[in-house]
Amino acid sequence: MDRILVTGAAGFIGFHLAKRLLAAGRTVVGVDNLNPYYDVRLKEDRLRILAEDGAFRFSRLDIADRDALASLFAREQPRIVVHLAAQAGVRYSLINPYAYLDSNLAGFLNILEGCRHHGVSHLVYASSSSVYGGNTRLPFSVHHNVDHPVSLYAATKKANELMAHAYAALYRLPCTGLRFFTVYGPWGRPDMALFLFTRAILAGEPIDVYNEGRMERDFTYIDDIVEGVLRVMEQPPAPDPAWDGEHPDPAASFAPYRLYNIGNHQPVPLLDFIAALEKSLGKKARMRLLPLQPGDVPATCADVEDLAAAVGFSPATPVATGIERFVDWYRKYYLGRE
Repeated sequence: MDRILVTGAAGFIGFHLAKRLLAAGRTVVGVDNLNPYYDVRLKEDRLRILAEDGAFRFSRLDIADRDALASLFAREQPRIVVHLAAQAGVRYSLINPYAYLDSNLAGFLNILEGCRHHGVSHLVYASSSSVYGGNTRLPFSVHHNVDHPVSLYAATKKANELMAHAYAALYRLPCTGLRFFTVYGPWGRPDMALFLFTRAILAGEPIDVYNEGRMERDFTYIDDIVEGVLRVMEQPPAPDPAWDGEHPDPAASFAPYRLYNIGNHQPVPLLDFIAALEKSLGKKARMRLLPLQPGDVPATCADVEDLAAAVGFSPATPVATGIERFVDWYRKYYLGRE
């Protein structure tokens, strides 16, 4: 049996991961609640592509539904779980905080319980670069303390890391948390900057540029994210014999637990990112310069040395290449499928 459970399979990263796994001949059990946080038709179109492979099975359920998820684990008995389902969005967490309680906390506990009771050999789960919060020391390292979140979304992701550690310590459940850095690419989320900018520029509308453009992001192309997940997935962590409770390392443990950053480790100024998009679109942007939004941080940059040492890979797709691929997809998908 080699079933892999991918939660959030209709989402951006979940779709791309499931697609790669299926192409490699793996059996994938996908879970998603298809919530309306963004266009459900986009999620349905992703699922239609996955359903073309007979090795993909899909269950529409909410991970916060304890009984439904427990039944799924009992029925499917996955060997590996890649947990990507969550209520996403830093800014939305200021508007609808209870959605994060249900999905990111209660839902994650249900995932942990399913893994614990059904002998899952490795739980890989999505954390986020947002956990670095008030940290300003760059690059962000998994060995740094991250106790100063600046959004509820970030706080729930830090909570996930702590919950996973508790289960790794109590039940010897191998858990690996992956802190993703600003993921972009084809089939991306409509609430993300690249999508919003592209739509507005093509429509001749101004784009909202926060902190008056004085932002840097470690934009990470989706294929690099998936490659990192695939490599980590097959390497469940073991307890670190060098871990020292007198000088505890946040990235490792006496339990089978690890944390890794997955980022391009080459932060790009937001205005350079916009310039690359303008070049791909062949059209200039009209910018509306705005102050930094609550919950945002001015800069992110991933230290990926631990990831490279563990799995022999670090993201490297140039932003210009990734944007070009996104624009090609966007034109085909939204502008008449040319």
